[in-house]
Amino acid sequence: REWEIRLQETLGPHYVMLHAAAHGVLYLSVFLRRDLIWFCSEVEYATVTTRIVSQIKTKGALGVCFTFFGTSFLFITSHFTSGDGKVYERVLDYNKTIQALALPRNIPDTNPYRSSPSDVTTRFDDVFWFGDFNFRLNEDREVVEQILNQGLETDMSKLLQCDQLLKEMDNGSIFKGFQEAPINFRPSYKFDVGRDTYDTTSKQRTPSYTDRVIFRCRNKGDIHAVKYSSCLGMKTSDHRPVYGLFRVKVRPGRDNIPLAAGQFDRELYLIGIRRRITRELQKKRALKDQKGSTVCSVS
Repeated sequence: REWEIRLQETLGPHYVMLHAAAHGVLYLSVFLRRDLIWFCSEVEYATVTTRIVSQIKTKGALGVCFTFFGTSFLFITSHFTSGDGKVYERVLDYNKTIQALALPRNIPDTNPYRSSPSDVTTRFDDVFWFGDFNFRLNEDREVVEQILNQGLETDMSKLLQCDQLLKEMDNGSIFKGFQEAPINFRPSYKFDVGRDTYDTTSKQRTPSYTDRVIFRCRNKGDIHAVKYSSCLGMKTSDHRPVYGLFRVKVRPGRDNIPLAAGQFDRELYLIGIRRRITRELQKKRALKDQKGSTVCSVS
């Protein structure tokens, strides 16, 4: 709850939290501009656990869907099997997710003729899938570091030639119909916590692009990637957060969509905005005190 309050405080009064869901270590929240909540359908979510021991929810997927005006959206966050050589297991995680994620339930499909009962991602107009997919670079650490030390801050083409995920996508074994914006940032994994150095433990893990944001759309050109990068300044984890900014074409509304009647988390909104106002007043007071203070010197 504290995380949601801080998000609301940061985003400010023009945004509200439409929905939030969690599944073990996975968490997903959807914020929407406040004046647009009247054009959003009810929100549905579902989860999938991919570990053999289903009580330990560290690997799996969480999906949230809704219709906005006349365009249906699906957001999925996943954590796939770890391990340098476990590509096959990660592909299995993907297949289980698209088959078992039971969405939508009550929200009408905007184009059922293009949907498949065996793939949840075909049942929505626009799909964004993100998370720790755990795909690695098939290269020795020494070679990867040599490439990174060449000073090519935005040209990562040499590294991406060894990327497991891109190879599997090219082969058509995973994320069928999905796209990824060009990667022009350094590998997001694995860092020493609090430092800019890659893993210096005895395991010496190879830097890799484990964290990704990919997308697919039913209508070509409806999604345009504006920005795709990582936050190098955030060092509280052994991963660097990866983010994407997209421009999406939204189609006119439909009369068979069950609207949410402007529902959002009002309690969260009030707590977050109160905190924001309090923080701004404290800043103004501190600035006023700073301007009003004088320094006296005695010689």
